[in-house]
Amino acid sequence: MGSYAILADALCYPAPARIDSLKVKASQLPEGPVRTAFSQFVAAIAELSLAGWEELHTRTLDLDPPAAPYIGYQTWGDSYQRGTFMSMMNRAIAAHQIDSEGELPDHLIPVLRLLDLLGEPFPELEEVLPPAVARIHAALVKADPENPYVYLIAAILEACSTTARTSTPSISKN
Repeated sequence: MGSYAILADALCYPAPARIDSLKVKASQLPEGPVRTAFSQFVAAIAELSLAGWEELHTRTLDLDPPAAPYIGYQTWGDSYQRGTFMSMMNRAIAAHQIDSEGELPDHLIPVLRLLDLLGEPFPELEEVLPPAVARIHAALVKADPENPYVYLIAAILEACSTTARTSTPSISKN
């Protein structure tokens, strides 16, 4: 399991054994800023009861969240371009048989799982992913800077930004 899959798992709805699993996965991340931020997230949620974590998850990521975890929405809002992007992502997710956890194809969970399989994003995703995650992070920090998910989104932002800096597009843009 790669770094992106670990980050995607942390976004999933809390479950009784999930915190123990995330503690183990934190040690599997390479040393650096992604692991540091992820470990801060895990330490913060470990202090919560399962019910408290569930409430935090729902408030942060599900019901009218301050920072909707949808890449297309963060980039284009509810527009035709988002629909086109979601269609492209849906095809990629289906082609790689990725479990989207019931989320739309532009949600961070399936996007991160796709990245884990691909190793680097395709150009259309590489272009929008870091700015979209940066917007999610900024909105969450503004709404609730003490929220443990700030650390998780920071880890995702660092991972996406690092990939964007080091990858080379395999498809030329016309």
